[in-house]
Amino acid sequence: MSGADGGARRSQAFRLPGRHGYAVEFSPYLPGRLACAAAQYYGIAGCGTLAVLEQNEAGICLFRSFDWNDGLFDVTWSENNEHVLVTSSGDGSLQIWDTANPTGPLQVYKEHTQEWDPTVGRSLCTFKGHEGIIYSTIWSPHIPGCFASASGDQTLRIWDVKTPGVKVVIPGHQAEILSCDWCKYDENLLVTGAVDCSLKGWDLRNVRQPVFNLVGHTYAVRRVKFSPFHATLLASCSYDFTVRFWDFSKPNPLLETVEHHTEFTCGLDLSLHNHGQVADCAWDELVKIYTPSCLAAPV
Repeated sequence: MSGADGGARRSQAFRLPGRHGYAVEFSPYLPGRLACAAAQYYGIAGCGTLAVLEQNEAGICLFRSFDWNDGLFDVTWSENNEHVLVTSSGDGSLQIWDTANPTGPLQVYKEHTQEWDPTVGRSLCTFKGHEGIIYSTIWSPHIPGCFASASGDQTLRIWDVKTPGVKVVIPGHQAEILSCDWCKYDENLLVTGAVDCSLKGWDLRNVRQPVFNLVGHTYAVRRVKFSPFHATLLASCSYDFTVRFWDFSKPNPLLETVEHHTEFTCGLDLSLHNHGQVADCAWDELVKIYTPSCLAAPV
């Protein structure tokens, strides 16, 4: 299923003039609020913008906007304060922002590729082992202190903050791995998306072969996300301008292809509050919120 809006229902769009979207994330606290990290000049030069958006029946409006002197490439919300966000930028730093304080970042950390506790003011741990750029990390939603990382060295790695060194190394693709996510319903299941245009599922109890291999994208898979409502459903966005929805339990796993961007689609998230609601962003300066047809039916 595809088309101008790829079969998507109730689609709304917001334009960020002169900014190219890299990441988008719904607030875990407030339905209809989301953040987008964006950069000027496709992230090659110029500054970055964090846009905090609000959705209502009339459309999407700008709630707060923060600028940084380098491109912003990722964003996530704090899990213990509904007003706080963290962004990462091309200058190697992390910025902590407060939507209740529109003057600038609360703090800036510049140690690169490391984990911080804002109350300590410095990194807690440093994890070394990858042999290429690390594109994506994700905490396990099941196992405290456990996280995964995806890298240009073609591996997915599993780490534990209590243990020095890597726990598991999975040579997942014969190409750079750009994204990974952990299944919300299975502590042993992760998905990777890579430059080889595929998504692969990995069972940590046996990593010799993927448990699924999803093909259909025609350019690199930029981001992958498991559904918060369905154990076997996931979404992916790609440099082929599309967002695709999959159910790896089905013989024909591709459920729907949404084609509503005209540039690289880099950011993707699924709402925790509104079943079936998806947000994405792309280099065409657009953030879109919609419900794809395949997710419109009730659980």
